[in-house]
Amino acid sequence: MSSNGLDAKTFFEHEGGITYNDFILLPGYIDFSLDEISLETYLTRNIKIKRPVISSPMDTVTESRMAISMAMLGGMGVIHYNNSIESQAKEVRRVKRYENGFITEPVVLSPNNTIRDVDALKEAYGFSGIPITEDGTLNARLVGIVTKRDIDFEADRTKKVRDVMTTQLVTAPAGISLAEGNRILRESKKGKLPLVDKQGRLVSLMSRTDLLKNADFPCASKSKDKQLIVGAALSTREDDKERLDELVKAGVDVIVIDSSQGNSVFQINMIRYSKKKYPHIDIVGGNVVTVSQCKSLIDAGADALRIGMGSGSICITQDTLAVGRAQGSAVYHTAKFAREYANIPVIADGGIAHIGHIVKALALGASTVMMGGLLAGTSESPGEYFYEGGVRVKKYRGMASHEAMEKGGGKRYLSSEDRIKVAQGVTGTVVDKGSVINLVSYLMQSLLHSLQELGYRSIQELRNGIYDGTLRFEKRSQSAQVEGSVHNLYSFKEPHLGLLRMGR
Repeated sequence: MSSNGLDAKTFFEHEGGITYNDFILLPGYIDFSLDEISLETYLTRNIKIKRPVISSPMDTVTESRMAISMAMLGGMGVIHYNNSIESQAKEVRRVKRYENGFITEPVVLSPNNTIRDVDALKEAYGFSGIPITEDGTLNARLVGIVTKRDIDFEADRTKKVRDVMTTQLVTAPAGISLAEGNRILRESKKGKLPLVDKQGRLVSLMSRTDLLKNADFPCASKSKDKQLIVGAALSTREDDKERLDELVKAGVDVIVIDSSQGNSVFQINMIRYSKKKYPHIDIVGGNVVTVSQCKSLIDAGADALRIGMGSGSICITQDTLAVGRAQGSAVYHTAKFAREYANIPVIADGGIAHIGHIVKALALGASTVMMGGLLAGTSESPGEYFYEGGVRVKKYRGMASHEAMEKGGGKRYLSSEDRIKVAQGVTGTVVDKGSVINLVSYLMQSLLHSLQELGYRSIQELRNGIYDGTLRFEKRSQSAQVEGSVHNLYSFKEPHLGLLRMGR
């Protein structure tokens, strides 16, 4: 009996530029449950992670809060470089010294702040249990704490914190174990437990909600020394060699060379330099979309490749410069070559708008997917929420937008010194998505269901199916795409957003 659909080789070698929405995957045979499926995959030649998700090195997507959450969830975050060397290294150190359940750099206020300041922090970060120190800085003497119950019924929001804060505190000495801190929180029935040194200075904080949220992260991505793994971006400029040194000192696990067109003498030289000086650090080269580009970076020593050019939601490279490639074709052809030539993984970067795109990227040979717009707008992404047309949003911008390039993002495009800057990205807004913990958990549960529908017990089995012909592809017409999406409704709600709201 002949098979329906086409194998990947036949499908992609007889079609032009294909992107994720242009095809559908045909179902397989199910003889296993969801809990038998493994999402483990290779991030680089030497690093394996439990979940195939990476956050993009964009200044509106990934700093330490995002990187910590992504690593806890089994993926990894890549810290952007649109900042000073010291700032980027500091963000890396925050991830490396993170201890599950301990807030090592809590937000604090002084007694002279107002309730309105507490409101602002709640609006920005989603919490209102704020430690109060003598001068409003960490490592100063703790004098009180303000919680929701202290301010809920206070009409005068200009009132000083000193007049409403709780001063009868339950504290614990810095250095206690997570189990001991959990016991104190449970017995005291408090929501927050400040940890202080012998002089009564605030060192860190434990939160009941964080303990509950972080109670079980069996898939957390950790290095051999049991610290969370973290990546950091680097440009190809000569002065970024100093940045590399500081990132390595801070404990970075993966360096991502961040260029819009990676096949350049500048990137090749940077990869060679980095691998020679720090052979224990894995290097991700990119971005590339063709086989010849891949070969150049693999020969230079890259341990993984980042695939995509002009496919991101805020990227206009293809329109502006008429250069790039449809993301589906780019991922398939580069992943196939990288597997055959050097057996190194590729990261699908760009065009991931929902769970179906994650599945398709993996079904084309990617080992992991890198997400920008899908994670922007979460509470862990940098920036503050504001309202636009009555909707709570955060800013999201391309690193080659005029706004980002003014702060250094142009390094990615070899244009930071250009007198006339050509934008290859835009600035926009994205709706509040809640916590990335809930979002990524939902995406990964959906991925499990997708693999089950396809009949594969692991990402490795899925990848084998790409090349042995058992995974079948079929082209989707425009009308088929309409049919396969929500249609003929007056209005509807995105199901995952509804779920996330319920979980908050």
